[in-house]
Amino acid sequence: MAATSRQATSVSPDAPAPVIVAIDGPSGTGKSSTSRAVAAKLGLNYLDTGAQYRAITWWMLNHDIDVRDAAAVAAAADRPEILSGTDPADPTITVDGADASGPIRTQEVTDAVSAVSAVPEVRTRITELQRAIAAAAPTGIVVEGRDIGTTVLPDADLKVFLTASPEARAARRGGELKGRDGGRVDLDATREALLKRDAADSTRKTSPLKKADDAVEVDTTDLTLEQVVECVVTLIEEKQQAR
Repeated sequence: MAATSRQATSVSPDAPAPVIVAIDGPSGTGKSSTSRAVAAKLGLNYLDTGAQYRAITWWMLNHDIDVRDAAAVAAAADRPEILSGTDPADPTITVDGADASGPIRTQEVTDAVSAVSAVPEVRTRITELQRAIAAAAPTGIVVEGRDIGTTVLPDADLKVFLTASPEARAARRGGELKGRDGGRVDLDATREALLKRDAADSTRKTSPLKKADDAVEVDTTDLTLEQVVECVVTLIEEKQQAR
């Protein structure tokens, strides 16, 4: 699978050494909003790894690959060309040259992404892509996902694991969904869907969702986005000063 990235920043002679930040956690904990804001504030690149798994899932669905057939998914894993833009102000993603930023957020993709993501061949391909993008980031990068600190970038300079109560996560995800289509959202159903996704991601054999032993855990339940961002920025700056 061909994969490249568009870099967002250039290096200043006086800039601190590049820093790699891994932010993991389940859905609805604020990973994307936090990661983008932190990257923008510190002049770093940003990578939403979940979008890459959604992108390859979308491609499978569009090419009539049975996403429940692990062998079929594995055989096709290296076919799509995925390009990830790493500018936190405009984190684009294209598949075979087509903008996929909207289509990958459909319910059909959401329902299928865990199954596709669990296929080892898919994880191997996407992990290679993610490592290449992180290595090429000139000033450093904030990478968010579910196995970044444990599998993708185990030597990251800072690992953060975001958590939140199921109720808070459902409310946040419900707000995102309502904003997307304008309709009413069943928060109980959203909560159950999140917990189901957690179970699938945490129990898969390849690169399960879990907190790295050396990650800093941040419970975002009662924190505003600004507070979470400030917390992570402080952690990064402390790491940079200690180097």
